[in-house]
Amino acid sequence: MQSLETISRNCPYCGESIELLVDCTAGDQQYFEDCQVCCKPISVELSVDGAEPVVCLRDENEA
Repeated sequence: MQSLETISRNCPYCGESIELLVDCTAGDQQYFEDCQVCCKPISVELSVDGAEPVVCLRDENEA
């Protein structure tokens, strides 16, 4: 059974609000997803340790 949640964040490139659909049953994740507005690749880090998923977005060049 999947636990999908929609999370709104701002793109680290263009600053526009974007929505991410995250699967909270897959554990901690790190992947790239293109911005829905400017199409640049965003590094998505998802942590599901607590009750609420924590999502951190970075541009592809940030350490």
